[in-house]
Amino acid sequence: MNIIDINAITRDYPVLKRPDPQDSHKGTFGTLGITGGAAGMTGAIILAGCAALKTGCGKVILGFNQPQLPVPFVENAPELMLRTARALADDPALTAQVTGPGLGQSTESRVLAEAAFMQTGKPQVLDADALNILAATPGIALDDNCVITPHPQEAARLLHTTVADIQADRPAAVLALAAQYHCWAVLKGHRSLIASPDGELWCNHSGNRGLATAGSGDVLSGIIGSLLAQRLPVQEAVCGGVWLHGAAADECVAAGIGPAGLTAHEIIDYVRLIRNRLITEMPGNKS
Repeated sequence: MNIIDINAITRDYPVLKRPDPQDSHKGTFGTLGITGGAAGMTGAIILAGCAALKTGCGKVILGFNQPQLPVPFVENAPELMLRTARALADDPALTAQVTGPGLGQSTESRVLAEAAFMQTGKPQVLDADALNILAATPGIALDDNCVITPHPQEAARLLHTTVADIQADRPAAVLALAAQYHCWAVLKGHRSLIASPDGELWCNHSGNRGLATAGSGDVLSGIIGSLLAQRLPVQEAVCGGVWLHGAAADECVAAGIGPAGLTAHEIIDYVRLIRNRLITEMPGNKS
């Protein structure tokens, strides 16, 4: 099993640490679409969008699963572009997609999720309610540009087993998820595990119990989606994204924020701090 820690990040993840070109523009850093945010769950998609922006994505568009936009703009992140989910669907400008944060499980939610399942080629993350819908939709095969990010309960639904069985052999569970759906799988929890479609396995060594809080998974899906939109290789986006998420929580605790009472939105600024630190500390990158 491969270990993801700061030594592995420093040694094996060159694109994650690569400095940006000086003659860049927002298109250089990709466009991420995030679909979710049904009524009563608007915060989930906003958390994912804020995380995506501060992980370095050039442009982030939120597609709310509501008939009308719930807000004209996001006050603490006016950079986020807002649409209804139907208006966002099939936008050719997107370089990656996230589907699921706060999506809900209505008939419209199912239509949106099933459209994501059928997508091929474009990198995407499926999380939260998209996974619950996937579990109830037999015969779906995803692809090696797709990442699923279940917690143990969602993993149990996807594999039609129990949480106890998932937790009893987490490596076997994440490998089974990747094999069954032909995609990348992240099994969240203490020492989150990652499996590739071809059966390679990683264990993440960053993070703490402060991540066990509402919205933390939405932040993770935004981080991974952002890195995919920035055209990082899938392995670097997934493994690097999981590590960044945990490392940001560790920085929060070191700064006296948590672990008790750590909130998901507090993690996001530390993700930005750590990624920029990686870039500036890489040999040859200092100005």
